[in-house]
Amino acid sequence: MRRFTDRRAHSHLPAPASQHLPVAFVLSLALLGISFAGPLVRLSHADPLAIAVWRLGFSLVLVAIALAITGSWRQWRRLDRRSLAIAVGAGAMLAIHFWAWNASIGLTSVAASVVLVNAQPAIVALLSVLWLREPPTRRQWLGIAIAMLGAFVVALPSFIDATTARLPHAMLGNALAFLGAITGAAYFVAGRRLRETLDLWPYVGLVYGACFVVLLACAMVTHTRVAPQPPRELWLFAALAIGPMMLGHTGFNWALEHVPAYVVNLVLLGEPVGAAVLAAVLPGIRELPGVATCVGGVLVLAGVFAAALAPRPRLREGGPAGPAALRGQAVD
Repeated sequence: MRRFTDRRAHSHLPAPASQHLPVAFVLSLALLGISFAGPLVRLSHADPLAIAVWRLGFSLVLVAIALAITGSWRQWRRLDRRSLAIAVGAGAMLAIHFWAWNASIGLTSVAASVVLVNAQPAIVALLSVLWLREPPTRRQWLGIAIAMLGAFVVALPSFIDATTARLPHAMLGNALAFLGAITGAAYFVAGRRLRETLDLWPYVGLVYGACFVVLLACAMVTHTRVAPQPPRELWLFAALAIGPMMLGHTGFNWALEHVPAYVVNLVLLGEPVGAAVLAAVLPGIRELPGVATCVGGVLVLAGVFAAALAPRPRLREGGPAGPAALRGQAVD
């Protein structure tokens, strides 16, 4: 695999102030895009696997156009077997993430499902220490803890509903959402590693493609009806591809080149706030957020800001420089 070792000489240079705004802007747009995922999935009547297959299929059409225009697909030639295996594994983790989370939406509340699936930052932070050697600072750990507390507060009514039989399948839905958190964390950490050598479009093309194949195989094994789908469902799938997938996931994948994976995932924790608001106003859902969602949302946002605005720790000696650091562009 081709490495650009000359970039490492700049791994400790401070980021120009002008680079903070583009990253913050992209992360904000990505957060807006992914906030539509929960409400759109709730509006769909299709099987969770079918939703994920169509969502990835529509997204790959757009990614293929970008690859053809930029010619960046040639970067796949620089991958060795280990990196290719990481990319395929990341795609498989993303596939499990989508299936588990889509299935949880129909079993528990939108807010609880979104919050539990976004327990990823704590998992990502641990994986960043063990694999990427990018340890969070104390302030970032504190922010993660505050955000996790907020997530628990938002999800608490769902657990109460499960014990009182108001949502008899809520516990299963919560478990599936947490499985989505674990697999989603693995996907983001792998992305932080792979973005060291791949630009955005060849990276998402490879990972989204692997994810699509795994989801299609799962649908065939389980005899899930993927097609045909009514026009209403196709419009929802297209909206999932354009908003949560292309604007949301792809925006976060772009940010992985510039900030650590746990920072990206902390911003992702703002999704429950946006999803809860959208679930309250979209026709066909009208799921008003309760006191717990509002209080927990404030804690989540407080944790996000506390960690995301903390100074970035220096990389350990001998540890791998992150993708942005290799370019002298660490902007967090």
